[in-house]
Amino acid sequence: MIQKILVANRGEIAIRVIRACHELGITTVAVYSDIDRLAQHVQLADEAYNIGPAPASESYLRGDNIIEVAKKSSADAIHPGYGFLSENPDFAREVENSGLIWIGPPPDAITSMGSKTEARAIMMKAGVPVVPGTPEGVEDDQEAKRLANEIGYPVLIKAAMGGGGKGMRVVSRESDLADSLEGARRESMSAFGSPIIYLEKFIERSRHIEFQVFADNYGNVVHFGERECSIQRRHQKVVEEAPSPVMTPELRSEMGEAAVAAAKACGYRNAGTVEFIVDQDRKYYFLEMNTRLQVEHPVTEMVTGVDLCKLQIRVASGEKLPYTQQDIKISGHAIEVRLYSEDSLNNFLPTTGRVRYLKPPDGFGIREDSGLREGGEISIHYDPMISKLIAWDHDREGAIKRMKRALNEYHITGVRTTIPFGLFVMENESFRKGDFDTSFVEREFDVNMLLEQEKSWEKIAALAAAWKRHEAVSNGNGTASNNSTKAINNEPGKGWKMLGREAGLR
Repeated sequence: MIQKILVANRGEIAIRVIRACHELGITTVAVYSDIDRLAQHVQLADEAYNIGPAPASESYLRGDNIIEVAKKSSADAIHPGYGFLSENPDFAREVENSGLIWIGPPPDAITSMGSKTEARAIMMKAGVPVVPGTPEGVEDDQEAKRLANEIGYPVLIKAAMGGGGKGMRVVSRESDLADSLEGARRESMSAFGSPIIYLEKFIERSRHIEFQVFADNYGNVVHFGERECSIQRRHQKVVEEAPSPVMTPELRSEMGEAAVAAAKACGYRNAGTVEFIVDQDRKYYFLEMNTRLQVEHPVTEMVTGVDLCKLQIRVASGEKLPYTQQDIKISGHAIEVRLYSEDSLNNFLPTTGRVRYLKPPDGFGIREDSGLREGGEISIHYDPMISKLIAWDHDREGAIKRMKRALNEYHITGVRTTIPFGLFVMENESFRKGDFDTSFVEREFDVNMLLEQEKSWEKIAALAAAWKRHEAVSNGNGTASNNSTKAINNEPGKGWKMLGREAGLR
């Protein structure tokens, strides 16, 4: 069994891994940049080492420094979390060449699945359905035009080495193709160091459904069911749930078998996710494979009762998977809302600042994974995700209601957040019915509703302040009456609502 693990990450995923290690009795080593010296993951780890300045390129992306710290601290293994170096095959090879255990898939699997064109070829050979498109990268614009006409518009331009929506463009007509190709190549080069792009048929009104797979060192591969990830903004997931509201037992079995076949086809090991596009007729197509633990893994844990992070460590230690496919059961429904430091009223632009007040929700069926504490700072250097809020209940309707309650209880000041957007989704009729797709934000999200809500709160605050001042003057001593003070000392937000109602607002 592994005795000591270096966690090559920060924030909530570093904390998630550290907690799993401690429950397994494993010593942990944290790494941190200058700006993260007081971060929560640093405080929770048994040991911590500085690896450089705030920019990720000078700290969390410095694989050489991280391996040096692992050796210095006598760690047995490195867990990369997600993001940063988690899907870097060169780093994975260096870890293994250094005599350390890499808690992740084989470097060759990362390489083959990291190239979208190579991954498509492997899936086609394995009999896994793929979206119609070009078999390899396209460099010539005239060739791209010919292929786009052959595939049929709309087409999707994608970065061959990409992910997270970068280097991606939807093109509806030939006249827009040239500019879109140039923009996609430029963004792909900036994000992934490669300008290679390829074309796929853009499947309209599609759903994004992924399967959690797991493989050990002995050829055993299982899946843990699916996650619905269709609620996205800028091609990035913001709300996930398990199971999918459109899934049937028959479709789950068929797609699950395809996901397992995909993992076997690339010689996979450890945790991974096979992502599919599902059209309106419930036909599914391989999209890509993420060779790491996913951000949204908690919803799978909540409905299966399996700690995927612990399982990663056990498999990396050489243990066999303790489950057959028949052992894995789904119980209840779980929803995750990613909370970002972004302005929902202004095209989800990232915001930075110090968190002055923070009170997350709790209660039965609520889980929050976060790396942020009150007084913490959201900086420009890292992803603006504040936390992942997960709600579980016996059925989907109950999970939605519980999530809505939790979002209303989540209080944070100092930065703008996407809590209003999360509430919008939970209250949206199409979402509640399970009738949505990846175009949900474009089709359903109405920023004017949030603007009206914002104006209402401003009015409440103004009326409440006026009422408090009125009572203070009436008392003749410049202080508010006991009643108004009692109202204000209630749960944040509630007192202002009470005072607003007393002042005549309904």
